[in-house]
Amino acid sequence: MKVAHLFLLYFYSTAFVLVNTIDPITTTVVVGVSATLGRTIWNYLHENCNPKWIAFNATGLEADLESKLFGQHIASRIILKAVNGFMSNDNPKKPLVLSLHGWTGTGKNFVSNLIAENIYKEGMDSSFVHVFTAELHFPHSSQLDTYKAQLQQWIKGNVTNCARSMFIFDEMDKMHPGLIDSIKPYLDYYEKLDGISYRKAIFIFLSNAGGEDIVRTALDFWNEGRAREEIELKDLETLISLSVFNNKNSGLRHASLIDKHLVDFFVPFLPLEYRHVVQCAMAEMKARGLQPDQNVADQVARDLVYFPKSERVFSVKGCKTIQSKLDYYT
Repeated sequence: MKVAHLFLLYFYSTAFVLVNTIDPITTTVVVGVSATLGRTIWNYLHENCNPKWIAFNATGLEADLESKLFGQHIASRIILKAVNGFMSNDNPKKPLVLSLHGWTGTGKNFVSNLIAENIYKEGMDSSFVHVFTAELHFPHSSQLDTYKAQLQQWIKGNVTNCARSMFIFDEMDKMHPGLIDSIKPYLDYYEKLDGISYRKAIFIFLSNAGGEDIVRTALDFWNEGRAREEIELKDLETLISLSVFNNKNSGLRHASLIDKHLVDFFVPFLPLEYRHVVQCAMAEMKARGLQPDQNVADQVARDLVYFPKSERVFSVKGCKTIQSKLDYYT
């Protein structure tokens, strides 16, 4: 039993003893005070939708992006500006909708975690952060109508409970376009839908769509001898949009939320180089309370697969397997 629950149990048992030792009039007062105080204690100890539990830490997000996310100068800049601007606006015109694109292991899930950790006291464990994975939560196309109804009810119910809710959709490109479009009304500029405002909610879409175009651009820069830091959003934004629209295997291709311009930012994640993998390994050691060891980090980085095969420039899986590799080397 959690400490909070034990405390409340002790509190109410003490109040019960007091009630049974005093006269009826005083009993009413004691019970009333006990109930009020009990609710206050419960709200203090148990997560709820108020500033004690939900408070944006702009400085924390900036520091985390700078010290924990490696090789993603474009994504870091966009995420920081987008979330800062949205969270500092008391009256946004629509929910914040971010679409993160790139190959596996480049940091899309990780960035979602950083955003949550700097908004919610409980981070990804917050009851106001909701994660959906296409193949896990919506595996059967024959159940599309059921999924649509359930998803809409889930969003509606949770935003009713707390306007500052966050919804993360992983493998967005694998979702059925009809299911994607079922959430479109909640992303739009409506002041209210059925009496509920969704304007303070955050929607984050994670997708591999556009990943090949991002990789191709990064490789072109490398072949031309140009630094990856010279790559700008304008070099990738159109490519991602076209890739999303033209990929016949992507649910995003037919989804109207894309062509209705309801996505605020398409955020590209570049493929990671050897040096970024080393940084990931050093950061993971530090997170585990270990002394970061450059030799171990190099061993881990050398153990990964890179492409092109001859030059070994970019990590095929980014930093995705770093944790398991470290278990072997430490």
